[in-house]
Amino acid sequence: MNAKVAVIGGGPAGLGAAVAAYEAGINPEDIHIIERDMELGGILQQCIHNGFGQLIFGEMMTGPEYASHYIDEVLKAGIRFHLNTMVLDISPDRVITAVNQEECLMRINADSIILAMGCRERTRYQIHLPGERPAGIYPAGTVQRLINIEGALPGRRAVILGSGDIGMIMARRLVLEGAEVEGVYEIMGSPSGLPRNVQQCLRDFEIPLHLSHTVTGIHGNRRLEGVTISRVNPESLKPMPGTERYVECDTLVLSVGLIPENELSEGAGIKLDGWTGGPIVDEERETSVDGIFGCGNAVHVYDLVDDVTKSSELAGRSAARYVKGETICREHVLSITAGENVRYTVPQHIRKQSDEPVEVFFRVYLEAANVKLQALVAAEVISEESRRVVKPPIMEKIILQGDLLPVDGEIIIQVVEK
Repeated sequence: MNAKVAVIGGGPAGLGAAVAAYEAGINPEDIHIIERDMELGGILQQCIHNGFGQLIFGEMMTGPEYASHYIDEVLKAGIRFHLNTMVLDISPDRVITAVNQEECLMRINADSIILAMGCRERTRYQIHLPGERPAGIYPAGTVQRLINIEGALPGRRAVILGSGDIGMIMARRLVLEGAEVEGVYEIMGSPSGLPRNVQQCLRDFEIPLHLSHTVTGIHGNRRLEGVTISRVNPESLKPMPGTERYVECDTLVLSVGLIPENELSEGAGIKLDGWTGGPIVDEERETSVDGIFGCGNAVHVYDLVDDVTKSSELAGRSAARYVKGETICREHVLSITAGENVRYTVPQHIRKQSDEPVEVFFRVYLEAANVKLQALVAAEVISEESRRVVKPPIMEKIILQGDLLPVDGEIIIQVVEK
């Protein structure tokens, strides 16, 4: 089987990329979306709360409403898609090996590939959570699916570990379904999710938020019976002896971070960023492997689905240009370096294809007030924006004017006091 553009993942990123490739002139029969779930839409299908679409559609939509817009676009265009299909491997020469019940083992020879696999939740083992292994311990996304898709309540008395957005949203959802949420416990000194979710999901529902606390013990035989909570040192993040407190519960919900799905990327020989966990990309969202592009949460974790869609549309247009022979110049590379109070940047480099503006996304290490976002080339500021406050949970971006960029060299992105 051959494809001009093959999209791995049928969530918001994959749908947006496929539609953008079609609108850029690729025949819909030559675009293939490969989705491992039974329907298109990805994680949005279980996100029944609103908060989606404000930037793109100018209104607050639920996850299924947002997804349905792009699903309708795919159906209307006649773009091909394969459901219940698991991609097993992507080779550096863009051969996709996948499997499903109808077509069994299948291979797709693609002129270009767009990685839109999304992200996954960290598990208790990745954060070294000690204790027994009883039933009743769930990632927040699994709890969301159990309640919103399966119609099953995982427990009656819950503790939430981590103040990520999904965890806070599910704290509210559990309360609405009749469960008791004893509290949300966050190891850091400030919430890791968006401020609006702290207000709307926790404070509005009088759910306690305990900062600088973590779970240091899990108790129970067949079913979770309780957890030990300890206060942590704000600097070392180590539990403080003598602060332990036992909390009775039958459910522990983990909201301790998201990381890009990267196994297929690694298998294809794509270089990954040590901070984001996703592929290193240029301003066109092309990875280190010729003809393979990345977008959405498979590259780095966004705050808003609207930004996921925008990144995927860029990748879709770039893949279409690649297929049509509008090759990307690789002779000159302008690297982007994370400077003061900047954790990482996306993209990580620019190949200077045109004088079009380039958006650089980044996150800060530390919260700071009254600051300037700056982009420097050879110690000269080429772009500067002011912010009243910057916080690690909130993604920032700075726009670089293409006509001000040199052909090669280095750009430093930094956040400094005014």
